[in-house]
Amino acid sequence: MDWSTRGNGCSANFSLRYIMQYSNYYTVMADGTIKQINPFTDNEVWSVPGRAGKPSSNGPSPAPRLLLPGEETSFCAFCPDHLFETPPEKSRLFKNPDGSFQRVDHLPPTEMEHNRIDHASMTDHAPWLFRRVPNLFEIVTVEYWKKNYNYFLAPQNLAWKEMYLADDAGLRHVHEILRYKLRSSGVSEERMETIPESELLAMSDAFFGGGHELIIAAPHFTAGATDVSELFSSGDMTPEEHYHYIRFTIEAMKDIFASNRYIRYISVFQNWLAPAGASVEHLHKQLVGIDDWGASIRHQVDMLRQDPNIFNELGVNLAGMQNLIFAENEHAIAYAGIGHRHPTIEIFSKSYSSRPYEHSDEEVRSISDLIHACHAASGSHISSNEEWYYTPVDAVYQMPWHVLIKWRINTSAGFEGGTSIYINPVAPLELRDRVVTNLHRLRSEGKLSHSIRIAQECEIRPNPLRYYLQ
Repeated sequence: MDWSTRGNGCSANFSLRYIMQYSNYYTVMADGTIKQINPFTDNEVWSVPGRAGKPSSNGPSPAPRLLLPGEETSFCAFCPDHLFETPPEKSRLFKNPDGSFQRVDHLPPTEMEHNRIDHASMTDHAPWLFRRVPNLFEIVTVEYWKKNYNYFLAPQNLAWKEMYLADDAGLRHVHEILRYKLRSSGVSEERMETIPESELLAMSDAFFGGGHELIIAAPHFTAGATDVSELFSSGDMTPEEHYHYIRFTIEAMKDIFASNRYIRYISVFQNWLAPAGASVEHLHKQLVGIDDWGASIRHQVDMLRQDPNIFNELGVNLAGMQNLIFAENEHAIAYAGIGHRHPTIEIFSKSYSSRPYEHSDEEVRSISDLIHACHAASGSHISSNEEWYYTPVDAVYQMPWHVLIKWRINTSAGFEGGTSIYINPVAPLELRDRVVTNLHRLRSEGKLSHSIRIAQECEIRPNPLRYYLQ
C-alpha cells in the first residue's frame, strides 16, 4: 500500500530541522532493508527482506484439548469460581440490566460469591466484568515500603483490613492465602506453625495496602469456546467494555497514589500469553507502584527539557512523514513505531492533560477505542505487551500519555547480543498494512468504535499532541 500520494499537504508544515534529521531514524536501503533508530531509546533495529515472511503468530497448538464441563469458569485461579484463590478483592465492576455500570468496593467475604450478575455481556456466565485484587507475589513488596520509608497503612485501608479480618470467612481466607504464599516461597509446614499470629497478620498488609495490583477480566475463554486455545483477549471486548476496563484501571491508579505518598510512578502493563511474560494466561492488567521513574522515563524527561515538543517532532510528525499513521479519532492517534525490537504499535493521547487520571471521560474513551481496535486487529493469538507511559506525579516537564503494544513474536539471539543491532522481522510499513487490513474488516463487522478514522481517512495534521501547551 503506497500512501505517498495521499495529498494532505502536511509535510510543508513540519519543522525543517527535523525533516533534515528524519533520515537518521528511518532509512530504506536499495535491497529493501529498513534501518531504524528509535528517537527515544536509541535502539538500532533492522528489518531485513525475507525475514518479514516468518510466522508472526504464536498460534494455538495443533491439537488443543477440548474444554471439560465447567472449566469455562474454573480453569485457573483468576476464574470466577475461584474467588478465594486470590488475595482479598478491592473492587469489582458489574454491568446492570439497564446497561449502566456499577463499581462495588470492599465486598465482605461472605458476600463475594453471592454478589453476582448472571446476564453480564462479555459471556453468558460472567458474574462480573472486572475485579481488582492485590498481586500475591509483588514486584515491589509492602516490606520494601515499610523498611525503607516507615510506611504504614492509610486509615481507610486499615479500616478495611480490620473489617475483613473480623469476618470468620475473611480471616480464614487470609490465612489460607498467606500459607500458600509461604509454601510457594519454600517455607516448611513446621516453620509456618511457629509464626506468631500477629506476624502473620502483619504480612497481610500487602493485601490491604500494597502497591502491586491486578485488574482481572471475568472470562478465561471466549463465549462458546470448545477448546483451551480459545482465550478471551482485549480485542474480544466491545468498545464500551474496553473503555470500562481502562477506566477501572485508571481508578486503581488514583487509589494507589492516594494510599502511598512515597510512590512516584505506577507502571501499568498487560502481558498477553506466555511468550510475553504472562504466568497466567487469563486476561489481566498489572499496576506496580515504584519510588523511581525508571531509566526510560528519566531519559524521555531529559529530552523534554531540551525540546518540550519532542513527542510531536520525533514521534507523530516523524511517523506522518513515513506514512506510518494508520488510525485516529478526536483525542488519540495510532501508528507503527520505528526502532523497536519487536513490531510495535504506538497510541498517543492528543489531550492537553498528560496523566491518565487527568483525562476527561471523552478523552479516555478515545484512547481506549484505539487501544481496543489495535488489540482486535492484532488478534488474540499474537503474544503482546501493552505498556503505559505518562508524566510522573512529581515531574514538571509534561509528556503525553501513550501506550505501546509490542508483538512478542521474535527472540533476540547471538547477532543482536554481539552487535546491539536488533532484527525486527516485521517492518513498520508491513505492520501498518497488516493492521489496516484487519481494522477495515473489523469495522465492516461492527466490532470497532464508529469514531475511528482508518488509513487515508486520517487527517494527519502536524503537531497533533497538545500536551506541551499546558
